[in-house]
Amino acid sequence: MTLQIELNGVNKFYGAYHALKNIDLAIEKGSFVALVGPSGCGKSTLLRSLAGLEKITTGEMRIAGDRMNDVPPRKRDVAMVFQSYALYPHMTVEQNLTYSLRIRGVKKAEARKAAEEVAATTGLAGLMQRYPRELSGGQRQRVAMSRAIIRHPKAFLFDEPLSNLDAALRVHMRKEIRALHDRLHATSVYVTHDQIEAMTMADHVVVMRDGVIEQQGRPLDLYDRPANRFVAGFIGSPAMNLVSARVDEGGTHAVLDFGRLPLAEGLAPGTPVTVGIRPEHIRIVPGGDGDFDIPVGSVESTGSATYVTSATQPELAIVENGRGLVRSGDVVGLAIDPAQLHLFDREGKRIELARSNVGVPRRPPFEETARPQRIGV
Repeated sequence: MTLQIELNGVNKFYGAYHALKNIDLAIEKGSFVALVGPSGCGKSTLLRSLAGLEKITTGEMRIAGDRMNDVPPRKRDVAMVFQSYALYPHMTVEQNLTYSLRIRGVKKAEARKAAEEVAATTGLAGLMQRYPRELSGGQRQRVAMSRAIIRHPKAFLFDEPLSNLDAALRVHMRKEIRALHDRLHATSVYVTHDQIEAMTMADHVVVMRDGVIEQQGRPLDLYDRPANRFVAGFIGSPAMNLVSARVDEGGTHAVLDFGRLPLAEGLAPGTPVTVGIRPEHIRIVPGGDGDFDIPVGSVESTGSATYVTSATQPELAIVENGRGLVRSGDVVGLAIDPAQLHLFDREGKRIELARSNVGVPRRPPFEETARPQRIGV
């Protein structure tokens, strides 16, 4: 596959503030990549740097093989879709779509034909003479995407485009954006703070924190084999349970404040660890029949699933399929398969055991994020 975007040793400073720290990233043509992380992690700065709206301090940036460090935004041939839509309020949908073509000297009839073709693809055919104020949030977002598509850019850059939409419309629009990406075979870089969006839409997810890439890979690889405690707690909803523990004298159990868990592989006695347990990997069993007993705190049912929180400190989150039978105040047993445990050392890095400690098919060892990774479908 052909590389469409390459970042090598990219740094960005705002005065003394180091916003991007030695970013290495290689994105293949036609792939959909999500940049995800908490507010202030650097994901939007990285996207704006790709667009040329921010100038990188050091490092090299290439798009379609061409060095972009000193190329102005209008000459980078990338299209950006903003959270705020950024439509011209005094222009109709058709005028918004054709504006970029008209300023490049495209004839009026040719620009109108291109707008009609794009509008048919994005479901705007009957709205061409409306103004942005006459459109819903979802329709405005379609106009913003259509305005980007009509240019046939080398890459689409999405800056949290669904943040202003309600929950139901966000689910619908993320399906539309992914379907549009598949039809166009475009290269897309999508910034979001919502890890569900990243997991469901992207071929490849890049998790960032404090200007650093913590881990990158296929969505389920990050879910199954988080490289560190931060990624483990960030990827997944509800979040992974992370509990401090110490390996017992026999090296076969992790001792928690409220119980003991068998380990799939022995560790050095006394080793401090963080035990990670996904909520869906915990089974509720009758008291005395599990690895340990806990008092139940809150119980929330959505009909298809029941969310249980323990009354322990720290709390444990548990997800049961269907409608659970437990109530707040009950004392229940918890059964946990040792193969489903994730272990992290004192610094928060994943502990790799001789045998896979994740209850999924064994994968090759995780590649260090300090090396550029090729990203693609």
